[in-house]
Amino acid sequence: MLYTEKIKDNKLFLKLYRKGKYTATEYFTAYYMPNKLPYNRFGITAGKKLGSAVVRNRAKRILREAYRKNELAMPIGFDIVFVARAGIVGKKTDDVEKVLVSKVIKAMRK
Repeated sequence: MLYTEKIKDNKLFLKLYRKGKYTATEYFTAYYMPNKLPYNRFGITAGKKLGSAVVRNRAKRILREAYRKNELAMPIGFDIVFVARAGIVGKKTDDVEKVLVSKVIKAMRK
């Protein structure tokens, strides 16, 4: 990804859950917070309630691809964590991408 690094540190995930703003959709919840860096940091989680490992990995792939396609439209300088929800099971990347653009990017620009 062009302007993005992966979030791997659990402390950063927890900080976003506690202090970050969030936008909830039917497919995922996005937690975001400014990071004062010239790039974004991005993470994805999918809990066991979502389904088997195959289902969780597919949900993460869909979210990653939707983010990748809209990376240039995203504001720069944010930490972002997507938490997959049960509504994402069986959806296509295009469906998730439309929600990402219409709700998350719009909320982050405010």
